[in-house]
Amino acid sequence: MQIVETTNEGLKRAYTVTIPAKDIEARIDTEVKKIAPQVKMPGFRPGKVPANLIRKMHGDALHNDALNESLRESVNGLIREKSLRPALQPKVDMTPGYEQGKDAELTVEVEVLPDIEAPSVDGLTLEKLVVPVTDKELDEALAKFAANQKSWKDAPKTKKAADGDQLIIDFVGSIDGVEFEGGKAEGTPLVIGSGQFIPGFEDQLTGVKAGDEKTITVTFPADYQATQLAGKDAQFAITVQSIKVEAETKVDEDFAKTLGLDSLDKLKELVKIQLEQETAGLTRTQMKRQLLDTLAADHDFAVPPTMVEAEFEQIWQQLQAETDREDDPAAAKAEIEAEKDDYKRIAERRVRLGLLLSEIGQANGVDITSQEMSMLIQQAAQQYRPEDRQRFVDYVRNEPMAQAQLRAPLYEDKVVDFLFDKAEVTTREVTREELEAAIEAEESTAEAKPAAKKPAAKKAPAKKAAAKDADEKPAAEKKAPAKKAPAKKAEPKEAEAKPAAAKKAPAKKAAAKK
Repeated sequence: MQIVETTNEGLKRAYTVTIPAKDIEARIDTEVKKIAPQVKMPGFRPGKVPANLIRKMHGDALHNDALNESLRESVNGLIREKSLRPALQPKVDMTPGYEQGKDAELTVEVEVLPDIEAPSVDGLTLEKLVVPVTDKELDEALAKFAANQKSWKDAPKTKKAADGDQLIIDFVGSIDGVEFEGGKAEGTPLVIGSGQFIPGFEDQLTGVKAGDEKTITVTFPADYQATQLAGKDAQFAITVQSIKVEAETKVDEDFAKTLGLDSLDKLKELVKIQLEQETAGLTRTQMKRQLLDTLAADHDFAVPPTMVEAEFEQIWQQLQAETDREDDPAAAKAEIEAEKDDYKRIAERRVRLGLLLSEIGQANGVDITSQEMSMLIQQAAQQYRPEDRQRFVDYVRNEPMAQAQLRAPLYEDKVVDFLFDKAEVTTREVTREELEAAIEAEESTAEAKPAAKKPAAKKAPAKKAAAKDADEKPAAEKKAPAKKAPAKKAEPKEAEAKPAAAKKAPAKKAAAKK
């Protein structure tokens, strides 16, 4: 293999690589010997087919395989020989006019990672803003939690059902006098006004009393899941077993015990921990932005343009998706277009910080264990249909770039945690509002947004999209490889009560549900 460097400008490199024809032919000879024992041909015993006939039968396929393998090994050999650290996959092209039996010439273009001197991790100082949980906040959270734990008590027999009451009913559904599958249930709870059943069902039960029997007529929606019922009129013969009203839930020892806890104090302890966890994420975001701002201020080096472009495209796609959800999409799109250069600078900052964090991690022995990597792959596989999960796992295990994409967020978090441990941290108590304001201020500084803002339909979507959280991605998070992973399973829509009639489920809450 002959290598000639044709470009060496900044982080860009280009080479011409020549693969001798004899090397390609040697690969073909090796493959012929490998497959010869399995080749069958009339007139020859198994394994005795002459090599020239095997070449004649499978020549094109053997040559293509040998050529592709030669290209792959040549590029890998180039990277090793020149000690290159590619930022993304190299661009490889065959020189036009190649013919079988001649030397193969290819051009390889690659952007390399910059040489970065890992900074000292000593002397870092950070301020940690924490939000203490007040007694008032704890009481409000407990009251809200109790309100969500609805309980019901029997109403007087003379009580007429009204909005918000719970009815316990039996019902039998029929169409043209014929019962339909899944349209019958006993002891079914129904809260009037909940929208739990198809339109018109609950409204017609307003005013009934315990023991009443009533037949109502409703029309199934045209888009009803059970197509055999869609758009049809149905009659439901209903018997009201009882009517219940919501009971007051008191936050006391008995309430705690109904939740399986030993005492009210234990409930308070758990709720307090939950409140603390809600602000812990904000505290980490605020500390991380301080850290990244410090690193960004002290380091300025060239970054691979292709990495910046890939990062910008990711930001831009997210921004455009955000604008589509604005009240005035046109105004929102116009605003982000006016700030396009700012988002390119954000992309460059993210790439630079990602490379810096990666260098710090490598210099200080931060790594992702094989067990952690396996967990990441298995977690990512859950996004796919069950029948595709193993194929996704195999795909990732054989694709280094796909592995890099999965490991990047966890690796970044581990490097950040390492730097947190090294830093001198002072703690200051603030309110949640003050913490959020501090994050917003750091975000604005980090993104170097223009001072003057054009009016838009809403607050600029950019602030809640690409620039939000300033979670700069590490250098390892690169563009996905060309080979496609299995298609992800469709994301479910918001949960809807699905009719038993449509899926032959138990009769409970049957055809009346929507």
